[in-house]
Amino acid sequence: MGGPAPERNQSASLRRALAVLAHVRDHAGAGHGLSLTRLAEALDLSKSTVLRLTAPLIEARLLERDRKSGAYRLGSGALRLGQAYLSTLDLRTVAAEESHRLMAEVRETVHLVVYDPPDVVYIDKVENETNVRMASRIGSRNPVYRTAVGKAILAWQPEEAVEEIVAAGMPHVTRYTITDAARLRAELGRIRQRGYSVDDRENEPEVRCVAAPIFNHNDVATSAISISGLTSRITAARVRDLGPLVAEAALRISRKLGSTR
Repeated sequence: MGGPAPERNQSASLRRALAVLAHVRDHAGAGHGLSLTRLAEALDLSKSTVLRLTAPLIEARLLERDRKSGAYRLGSGALRLGQAYLSTLDLRTVAAEESHRLMAEVRETVHLVVYDPPDVVYIDKVENETNVRMASRIGSRNPVYRTAVGKAILAWQPEEAVEEIVAAGMPHVTRYTITDAARLRAELGRIRQRGYSVDDRENEPEVRCVAAPIFNHNDVATSAISISGLTSRITAARVRDLGPLVAEAALRISRKLGSTR
């Protein structure tokens, strides 16, 4: 009887090496790293096995080992690998599955926007063909202060960004538009608390929108996703049901983009 196939041994070694890499990623503190002893104990491996598994990871610069302390931490190769992955991401592609899933669940129009202050730019739209169509167009712009998508992003921006939006002017377009800086700041605070924003006829007199921010790999809100519909369909009561749904969809997209939120 022969021993285990070489391919099986190599596969097992690869899985264990990846487990070592993942443990260092998740547990090496900033600037400190993990000692050989802690790494071996955490993964229930011998020190010699850890040394063998980490050797090719160090060669590839996925890991590095401090010459004085012997502690392991992520290497520059891990950064390059992450950057290469992020460079392949396209927001519309990443968000497409969630946008279609959300539309199918709520049967309302779903929008995807990016932040370009003082506006947001609509880059994708998924419509329920059986409903009255929204007037929005891909490529069109709307001011941040009077849209759910805009306020969802603005709520997680620094105060200077809010000041710039206020300074750019907040004229009313409906009788519900927020035009007062204090009211806007209070609304942004509520958005941060509940995790989603609402445009209650502030941009169009017969339309309500519910939106949530999308965070990039730096955990910065740079885009947003929303559910939009006529007030006859999206009632004030229904908003409370839609808010968590759009927030969960935004979170899943954020994680696909590399956010740790």
